[in-house]
Amino acid sequence: MKFTSGYWLVRKEITPLYAVEYAGHRITGQELVVYAPAKHISKRGDILNLGMLTVCISSPMEDVLKVSIRHFEGAAYRGPFAKVYSEEGGQTVASNITIEETETQLVYRTGKTAAVIDKRPDAWGIRFLDGDRELTETSYRNMAYMVNTQTGRNYVVEQLALDIDEYIYGLGERFTPFVKNGQTVDMWNEDGGTASEITYKNIPFYLSNKGYGVLVDNAGDVSFEIASEKVERVQFSAEGERLDYYLINGSTPKGAVSKYTELTGKPALPPAWSFGLWLTTSFTTNYDEATTSSFIQGMADRDIPLHVFHFDCFWMKGYEWCNFTWDADTFPNPKEMLQRYHDRGLKICVWINPYIAQKSPLFSEGMEQGYLLKKENGDVWQTDLWQAGVAVVDFTNPAAAAWYQGKLKALLDMGVDCFKTDFGERIPVKGIVYYDGSDPVKMHNYYPYLYNEAVFSLLEKERGHGEAVLFARSATVGGQQFPVHWGGDCSASYPSMAETLRGGLSLACAGFGFWSHDISGFENTAPADVYKRWCQFGILSSHSRLHGSDSYRVPWMFDEEACQVLRKFVKLKCALMPYLYYQSVVAHTQGVPTMRPMFLEFSGDRACEPLDKQYMLGSSLLVAPIFKSTGEVEYYVPQGNWYNLLTKQTVVGGKWHKETHDYFSLPLLLRPGSILAVGADTTRPDYNFYENVTLYLYLPQDNSHAQTCVTDVKGNIVMRIQADRIGTQVRTHVESQTGSWQFEVLGDENLEIVEA
Repeated sequence: MKFTSGYWLVRKEITPLYAVEYAGHRITGQELVVYAPAKHISKRGDILNLGMLTVCISSPMEDVLKVSIRHFEGAAYRGPFAKVYSEEGGQTVASNITIEETETQLVYRTGKTAAVIDKRPDAWGIRFLDGDRELTETSYRNMAYMVNTQTGRNYVVEQLALDIDEYIYGLGERFTPFVKNGQTVDMWNEDGGTASEITYKNIPFYLSNKGYGVLVDNAGDVSFEIASEKVERVQFSAEGERLDYYLINGSTPKGAVSKYTELTGKPALPPAWSFGLWLTTSFTTNYDEATTSSFIQGMADRDIPLHVFHFDCFWMKGYEWCNFTWDADTFPNPKEMLQRYHDRGLKICVWINPYIAQKSPLFSEGMEQGYLLKKENGDVWQTDLWQAGVAVVDFTNPAAAAWYQGKLKALLDMGVDCFKTDFGERIPVKGIVYYDGSDPVKMHNYYPYLYNEAVFSLLEKERGHGEAVLFARSATVGGQQFPVHWGGDCSASYPSMAETLRGGLSLACAGFGFWSHDISGFENTAPADVYKRWCQFGILSSHSRLHGSDSYRVPWMFDEEACQVLRKFVKLKCALMPYLYYQSVVAHTQGVPTMRPMFLEFSGDRACEPLDKQYMLGSSLLVAPIFKSTGEVEYYVPQGNWYNLLTKQTVVGGKWHKETHDYFSLPLLLRPGSILAVGADTTRPDYNFYENVTLYLYLPQDNSHAQTCVTDVKGNIVMRIQADRIGTQVRTHVESQTGSWQFEVLGDENLEIVEA
């Protein structure tokens, strides 16, 4: 939201109250409270008829600063608020905090991070430091309270400085340009597909290439102006009398993402089986058990490994979504069918959403029990959008959440393994009353957290820790704890494939460790060319799903070569599972996503900062999907000699490359100084990764060192491997609790392997 008209003028309908200078402070425990009046106080009478901002600075964990800007503190400040985790258990503040005062400044320090408040007259400002390095600052006419005299609405505003060559990323799964400088971004979850500025996953957290991030602690419609109102600033604002934000210092972009997930929650580790190929019925297609069984058999006949089968909406009767009951006309014996599919080694997923249509038998039950979202007059809120007379489950009511979980438990008992938690964006705000009194505007974006948390916690309870996985569309802050998320409704085209990747990389900047998308696009039906290229990209994502709207997505519907391409890459992914699952453990424990923007892994390489058509899959593999029917691809390689696993060629780094690939190849490069663990099974993603594992050593430079780990299927580390190249020898060392392995050298046949 914009409040000014150029640099000098405020818009005519806006009356501003700016923080102008320091006017005293107090310390309460480990919180610093600073007072900032709206004009310079030169004499005692100046304090009369004058507004003032109260600025509270605290720290929930080391290197994280919380800044709270308040105008009228007596105004109600209702949640929901993002759940944040403190440094130690029940502690609410970091342990390493100091507050120092000199004649000219106050310094609030947590770890290596400091907020320095200027005490000089008529010189308001707060500088945020990483050691002696300035990260950003707020100063003249930045921190403010704005009143719109036409509407009577008021806002709290902050503007943080942008440095020369500073880029901003993130703010959720955004399909607009990857670097957010110059954009206006509003936080409002909507079902808008992938071809617009609207998104399903708005996360009010942005990441800077300077190694810090900012999380605005407001679940409502926060508005960001990223160098789009003042080109030297990132502005964020929200309606009300108070605005809170966290400045999160990681020193590097990867460190900032890791620290952000330490604050808001690390991703759970999905089960290994979920990394395999998922096949769905698609959305509006006609299907029954004969149809689904023909797809499963067709994959087997073509030697294409398949691991999860998903039933989309019409497993339930139309007009009754959700009733959580199989359509008896189509699936008369669902429990027996699911057992047959389990016997074939498949896991089962079914589609759900948080809505109850009026025709569903659950509607009257939910209404009578008070489990459905209500209007201010006590009526159940309903709409005809999506399903006739649909209502929304009120997950702020613990009894409603338990009721909803009970319906899902019956499906788990029947043999369902996981759920696609669709929707969660179409949540009303006008005239709404929640069970717990939450602010309806803030609940609009926060609702997906409660929805996905309810389903995920049920899966953990019923299936056990480490076996829970969702396929979720909507999200907010903290939603990364409930993987996996997918990119919503994309189209069957190369531009949509590229915007899908941009969205995933943008979401990764908020610590979403596991992400997927509809291979070949959801809307329309792709030509065989796009299908095959998207299969490459989709399989080389953390999770891989074939899904569409009104046509089936089995490969033989496109051409026989599509079957060959899919087979090759699914088997490749299965073989890479020892590497991929350890990278997933890293995502789970450190909060660094498996699919990473290039700048996250190579923060010192300026050429990596704008890249949005390639990514790192874990720390060691570079993937550059192909977005042209000609098979041409242009991609950048960081310094060093990399190794293409598919072409067996060395690729020189520090430069751009332009190549042409057939459907069985693409740039899939191994980073220099890597040990790549490759498994012995190409048919499943869940096997003993440590049995007969091949450890490929790629150390093209003398005096280089590499290390990695191999886990079991539960994510426990069972092997630690190190390798050092000295001259023409590679000295290896393996700490292993179990397993068997062999070493192979890539790129240099003259190197001798010596076990330490």
